Amino acid sequence: MRVAEVMTEGVQTVPATMPADQAWDLMRRKRIHHLIVTAGTEILGVLSDRDAGGRSGARVRAGAIVAELMTTRVATIESDATVRKAANLMRGRTIGCLPVVDGRRLVGIVTISDLLELVGGGVGRPERAIRADIHYRVPHRKQRTGKRAW
Repeated sequence: MRVAEVMTEGVQTVPATMPADQAWDLMRRKRIHHLIVTAGTEILGVLSDRDAGGRSGARVRAGAIVAELMTTRVATIESDATVRKAANLMRGRTIGCLPVVDGRRLVGIVTISDLLELVGGGVGRPERAIRADIHYRVPHRKQRTGKRAW
């Protein structure tokens, strides 16, 4: 399976000069965890929710811009690469996403969530049929014989 089949298109990009608070608010509103930082068509970095301090990171974001918090060493992957290659790259670098490129053009993003959905959901794999409830007969208890001593 290829990265192009599991990636998310329509990547949310932001400029490096954007205030970090605005970037965090954008992530929260869109319910995403990664923003690709660009200048024109060039990928400058990735801003993750962890880079921005998470939910309690208001002090980290206060007065900062995206360029100050983003990860600058960005690993990218080609859209025709295998999903296995993407997973190994993410695991080897302990990162949560890879921008997907065709040549130098950004075309999507693949995240840990995309890969987990693939593995857990079984994309293209039929769902298991639900088995009918099985009713077992419960054997009767043996009755005690003999006299009880009080």
